[in-house]
Amino acid sequence: MEIKFIVTGGAGFIGCNLIAELNRRGEQAILVVDSLGTGGKWRNLVGLKYEDFMDKALFREGMWREGLLDDVQAVFHLGACSVTTESDADYLVDNNYAYSRELCTWCLERGARFIYASSAATYGDGSLGYSDNDDVTPSLHPLNMYGYSKQMFDLWALANGLFSEISGLKYFNVYGPREDHKGEMRSVVNKAHSQILDSGEVTLFKSYHPDYRDGEQKRDFVCVTDAVDVILWFLDNPSISGLFNCGTGIARTWNDLASATFAAMDREPKIRYIEMPGALIEKYQYFTEADMTKLRAAGYATPPTNLEDGARFYVQSLPSPGTTNRR
Repeated sequence: MEIKFIVTGGAGFIGCNLIAELNRRGEQAILVVDSLGTGGKWRNLVGLKYEDFMDKALFREGMWREGLLDDVQAVFHLGACSVTTESDADYLVDNNYAYSRELCTWCLERGARFIYASSAATYGDGSLGYSDNDDVTPSLHPLNMYGYSKQMFDLWALANGLFSEISGLKYFNVYGPREDHKGEMRSVVNKAHSQILDSGEVTLFKSYHPDYRDGEQKRDFVCVTDAVDVILWFLDNPSISGLFNCGTGIARTWNDLASATFAAMDREPKIRYIEMPGALIEKYQYFTEADMTKLRAAGYATPPTNLEDGARFYVQSLPSPGTTNRR
């Protein structure tokens, strides 16, 4: 099997957008690794060019085999359980931590580039800030098991001095085409678009923090095209490694995001604030903003897509009312 790149989670949101960009570069010697299940995630692969597909379980069983995939140049490890409400800790430890260790070790033994997805969920409530400096990482306290499973691998890589060889990206709130399969984990741009078509309004959570008015909670919203661009920058610059934030460095409010979606659909904003589920109130982040100093200092200079342009790009990629081929 002639394979140049492996993309785990290749049928997922960031993964399929990465493959599309690799295709635009003329790359097709790609092994897609994922679990498709019974939903519509398979649709993300339609139109993409790749050498082969392998189920994640079979890949984990066979990737150590002598001679298998010896010519791989880089592994983009984007496959993970990203459901922030997942309560099966054993599953998250195996899927998000142990699997990552296996694949990272496999790459290091073969001299292949290992670029993986960490998460801004590792920052917890943000009380320690959003610095991606290595001396901060051990002090972070994620608010959920998903965030901790991501931090577990970051800590393992840090303790073993691997950030001189591998690269991790702490993604903030990524939005863009090909995320419909994520269900409730879809971006709010995606949900807002559906709500506007269905009811003409967008619902946002009320604030339970005295410093934030309803809808004024802030997030760092990242267009998926920017997320992919950063991944490929690390591929193109193999001498640069480490753990880095992947965001815009500019926090925007949920009201801004809703208004940008309305504007992209050429409609007047209509926002209604609803109660937040009780189980979420104590775990809710009111402010996230990536500190991009480290990535900029490493040499990445491309300016981020602003929220209004990103929302318009995304909305224009979505199907018109009455069509069913959502991506």
